[in-house]
Amino acid sequence: MPPAAMLMAADAPKSIPNVTLPAQAAKVTQEPFGELRIYFDGRTDQLQSMTAGSLRLKAGMNPHPPHQHPEEEFLLVTEGTGEIMVDGKTTKVGPGHMMYCAANKSHWINNTGKTPLLFFFYKWKA
Repeated sequence: MPPAAMLMAADAPKSIPNVTLPAQAAKVTQEPFGELRIYFDGRTDQLQSMTAGSLRLKAGMNPHPPHQHPEEEFLLVTEGTGEIMVDGKTTKVGPGHMMYCAANKSHWINNTGKTPLLFFFYKWKA
């Protein structure tokens, strides 16, 4: 391999490794609205960027106002009850509900229950 190609390969960002992680291995931050865990954040062999995490959203809270971003996103509710708004349509949700939101479409989640709402999210950009 020519020296310039070796340098480019060495400088290239590393892909997310093939691994199975327990919850304790995720990067945890305590936010005013709940506990945020990021399991994976980086590029993959197929994607420019990928983020996978969870949020245990406190009762009556939302993590941010309606927003949009260039990544597509899936969100899976596993505990609690709330509302998810996608592209102007609001749906009441509970365990087993899954959201898909295309890039640059407005979306939002709100915990309307009296207990935490746990959801897992997956965002990516090709």
